[in-house]
This record gives sequence, structure tokens and C-alpha cells, in this order.
Amino acid sequence: MTIYHHTCKIQSDRLPTFHDVTEEAIRAVQASGVKNGICVVYSQHTTCSVLIQEDADDVNYWGTKLLLQDLVNALEKIVPTCHTEGQYLHPGPKHIEMAARRNELPSWSLNTDAHLRSVLLGRSESIPIVDGKLELGEFGRIYFADFDQVRARERTVRFQIIGE
Repeated sequence: MTIYHHTCKIQSDRLPTFHDVTEEAIRAVQASGVKNGICVVYSQHTTCSVLIQEDADDVNYWGTKLLLQDLVNALEKIVPTCHTEGQYLHPGPKHIEMAARRNELPSWSLNTDAHLRSVLLGRSESIPIVDGKLELGEFGRIYFADFDQVRARERTVRFQIIGE
């Protein structure tokens, strides 16, 4: 059995961002040499998710595919974007104090919505590998979603390939 690990870096923005990491996953599977197994795509970041969705053609003015913007719009109804302190119980005063010790601005903690959205959608996807190819279907793409809107930053996408 082979276990292969790969990472890539992406840059988020100050709005929900979606990065198509399908080609990176394909390259990782090829590099692993695994012909039959599973590819796990994972986010270690608690405000991010990994999801499989169709590759929609149209984009909005920000470059977000309309199908993914529809997802953001639906999530906004379930978990509204955090605009000010006190909107959610988190962050409390102790959290803000601890964040200050890490040289973080208090406003950076106003991302409760991103944490909740990540929990709803999950932080990983497992895709079967059959005959050396990811089984995504005809239209399936793998997206790394960052829901944190308080600051832009570099994120890590993790790929773990297991199989023979």
C-alpha cells in the first residue's frame, strides 16, 4: 500500500473565495503512482471547506462562478455574515484577549460565520481512484472554499492519496 502526501498554497481574498484544485489533485494522484485507492482533499483551516461541484461557466463581476455564488447566497440566509461584535456569541472577551497576544486585530475575530459555514459544508472530500483516475463524474470539480472575509491570507490545501 502506498501513502502519498502533497500540499499546495492558495491565496484567499476578503470575500468568500473558491479555488478549483482539481488539476492539483490529478497531478498528486499521478505523482503517487496509485492506480486504485482514495484521494482525500483536506483543509486544516477552520474557516474553509472542500467541496465537489459542477464547473459552471458563468461568473459574476468578482470572478466567482455563479453556481458557487448561489451557494454563498444560500449560506448567507442560514448563517449571516458577521458584521460587528455581539452579532454572535463568539468572539467573547477572552478570545479577543488571546488573539491580541498573537498580534491579531480584534476585527479579525469577526469571522464566526466562516467557522459555522465550514462546519456545515465540511473540511474534506474523499474521491475514489480507479485505474489511476479520480472518479469525479463528467462535470465534477474539487473546490477549496475560504469563507473568512476579515482578511486575505495564504492557505494550504492538503492531498492524501492512499492505495495500490
